[in-house]
Amino acid sequence: MTHSVASRTVLLRHPVAVAGMALTTVSAVAFVVLLAAVLTGFDRNPYVGLLVFVLVPLLFVIGLVLIPVGMWLESKIVKLEGTSTRRWSIVDFSNPTAVRWSLLVLGLTALNLLLVTFAAGGAVHWMESPSFCGQTCHEPMEPQHIAWQSAAHSQIACTECHVGEGASALIQSKLAGMRQLYHVITRQVPRPVPGVANMRPAQETCGRCHWSGRDIGEVLRTRHDYADDEENSESVTNLQMMLGGPGRKTSATTAIHWHADPDVHIEFVSTDADRQTIPLVRLRDRNGAVKEFKVESATDEQIAKGSRRVMDCIDCHNTPAHRIAQTPEQAVDAAIAVGDINRSLPFVRREGVRLVQAEYPTKEQGLDEIARDLRTFYSTRTTVDATALAGAVTALQTIYRRNVFPSMKVTFGTYPDNIGHSTSAGCFRCHDGEHKAADGTRISDDCEYCHKQLD
Repeated sequence: MTHSVASRTVLLRHPVAVAGMALTTVSAVAFVVLLAAVLTGFDRNPYVGLLVFVLVPLLFVIGLVLIPVGMWLESKIVKLEGTSTRRWSIVDFSNPTAVRWSLLVLGLTALNLLLVTFAAGGAVHWMESPSFCGQTCHEPMEPQHIAWQSAAHSQIACTECHVGEGASALIQSKLAGMRQLYHVITRQVPRPVPGVANMRPAQETCGRCHWSGRDIGEVLRTRHDYADDEENSESVTNLQMMLGGPGRKTSATTAIHWHADPDVHIEFVSTDADRQTIPLVRLRDRNGAVKEFKVESATDEQIAKGSRRVMDCIDCHNTPAHRIAQTPEQAVDAAIAVGDINRSLPFVRREGVRLVQAEYPTKEQGLDEIARDLRTFYSTRTTVDATALAGAVTALQTIYRRNVFPSMKVTFGTYPDNIGHSTSAGCFRCHDGEHKAADGTRISDDCEYCHKQLD
């Protein structure tokens, strides 16, 4: 028994086995320290989960594997030579020189561990930065990254919404990310990248800032549209939006945000990847009564093959962080409305829409041709304000830069916007008058159910 233990101890002298023991020991200590940081809330970075629950355990397992591999290699040497020639180094601490060298090695080891810890922490925080998500690793996400920079959520990191904390979110978000990274490396990324993602529940992301129980009441929305005539004639539409709140109706006895009521449970079945075709809606109201609304033309087979989902905030607010304009007309009208494009320029709305929706081989060529063609159009008009023209060029180039990405096949309307229904089905995915329950009631398609036009 003693001889067997001694023999195994001899086999541990192989450098590979020694490296395995060192790696196992260091990773075990690192796991305990990092796990304590996570459990105590010291670091809430979502990528810490990737480090704690994937990378460190992987290093630990690799160390465990190296130990028997080293022992096997040493046993081969013992069989050939009859004995192991390796000897453990013996440090004589009575020797001042040995003590100094030992302290130096221990100090350098501690320094190296400190540097590695800081490097790992820096890598973790860099991996959650928008520049990493939008440029370094996820180059195909350029459309979303550019749109995010000019959106209301531009101060919120991508990981705040796309990556959760803990092992569950890691499995859902980061293991999927590994597959996406493989697609990036092998150049198998779909173009365009699909617009629908299986996000975490809105209460875990949006709910940290947007209180779902808030009563917003009735809100005035003003829309400015412009014609293609020489004067760029303006038409203004004022809508009174019946937003209300969960359990709080508006003066019209309706509330758009009724859908967010925690006492109301809505499920739906979609039969397409973008969740634009919804043949079945299932409602459980605050009293527990259940009712299903089905499109009469939909078959049971189609519904069975569809994807069932519990309705969430992002099923309507599906592009809050990186919205791509739905139409070039919308984008140009918005620029005119805020004064980025001067209405005094004759036909600027018509020409602006024509230029930003034209197809160009590359983004750089598109930006150049927009500037050149617009200046050419006004070159024969001596009364054109040069400053206004320069501003229009800049504004149209900005519209094109933020919304059109030829290399990713992304342009106006590539990703449906479910707020409203002027450019995509939006609300009418369910509120189309076609969804009928067994008792004959239908999901309302009355325009004034959600808004009222004031003039």
